[in-house]
Amino acid sequence: MIDLLIIGAGLTGLWAGILAGQKGLRTRIIATGHGALHWTPGTIEVLGYLPGDPQPVKRPFEAMERLFTHRPHHPYRLVEPSALRAGLTAFQQVVARSELPYQGAMRAEENLFLPSPVGAPRPVLLAPQAQAAGDMRRSEPYLIVGFHSMRDFYPTVIAENLSKLGHHARAAWLSPDILTDRSDVNVVQLAQALDDRVVAQRLAAALKPLLRPGERVGLPAVLGLERHPEVFQLLEAELGAPIFEIPTLPPSVPGMRLAQALRRHFEHDLQGQVDLGMTVSGFQTHNDMVTWVWSQASARAVKHRASAFLLATGGILGGGFHSDHSGRVWESIFDLPLAIPQNRSQWFRPTFLAPEGHPVFRGGIRVDAGFHPIDDEGRVLYRNLYAAGNLLTDSDGIAERSLEGIAIATAKASIDHLFSSR
Repeated sequence: MIDLLIIGAGLTGLWAGILAGQKGLRTRIIATGHGALHWTPGTIEVLGYLPGDPQPVKRPFEAMERLFTHRPHHPYRLVEPSALRAGLTAFQQVVARSELPYQGAMRAEENLFLPSPVGAPRPVLLAPQAQAAGDMRRSEPYLIVGFHSMRDFYPTVIAENLSKLGHHARAAWLSPDILTDRSDVNVVQLAQALDDRVVAQRLAAALKPLLRPGERVGLPAVLGLERHPEVFQLLEAELGAPIFEIPTLPPSVPGMRLAQALRRHFEHDLQGQVDLGMTVSGFQTHNDMVTWVWSQASARAVKHRASAFLLATGGILGGGFHSDHSGRVWESIFDLPLAIPQNRSQWFRPTFLAPEGHPVFRGGIRVDAGFHPIDDEGRVLYRNLYAAGNLLTDSDGIAERSLEGIAIATAKASIDHLFSSR
């Protein structure tokens, strides 16, 4: 029997699997699909906005106490700041070994402000090396370059919005023939095309005449998939100028790179196992312990046994919660109690982009100090079941820009508690 079964293959699940593997636990991850990393920009956001405040947070650790006045049961409340810092440092070390270095002002504990796909500032604490040079705190002018007929990336819009924010920015366009002869391609296919060194050199040659002295070059996030480090280094060397990627709308190539790097480390270096295509939809208990869960299959249910289980399926946007027309919201596997209004009229604020967020996204699973799910009276439901990530209550990771910070912090804390209880 394995020591730990993790349900969910997003950042929380993969990071928890890596930490468990480092502690020598025999660990397996099962999930329906790849998880949400394929839809994220691949950055690590710890805290970008406080509830109801339109101004971005500059120093996320300093802003924690103000966050707790709005969110007294926030997941960060269960984690010591030193543990969060240690988790972020450990993350940087792991991805660096996978040739996917992440940069940020960790020593000063300040957010970077990177351009979004429309040129708005995006506060992140850590970013892939290939995005870091876009930081709006730097002084170099921007040259934003796109490709004609490419969907979901508009350099003119980005440059105009950067200019409105007080930055020197201009846009330029290239023919997609530089990268591929296909007439209809997505960002993943463009990234795969740039894995070819000849294509990368052709792009560098096309960019050189566009570049003015002192500029930095912003490109859509397509600079290679499997051979991304080589492509990025080649372009910087050929241009002799800082270059950076701007994530596009999903699917996200930087998110895919991060997912691949973490999964490879978990499976190849730590001998973990990841099995996708397994939708867990039932479980069995004995003496307040989960004995097994089962996943759907074509002929019969497949049982998965373990000594301990970690739930990392995400919240309502990640498929970890279900809802119906009556207003009921429930956790999809163990039917754990949720701190979410069970009345549809209370799910949303009157305005779509309400600064304080929507209650349905902020609700989730209550856990004790050991990350065991608890009921309304604070009783632990199953002694060998843990929960981590953005299915925990009193946080809105998207509105707060805290998704990845919560994932890293609570994955570490839950694995530490699990290991100490063995």
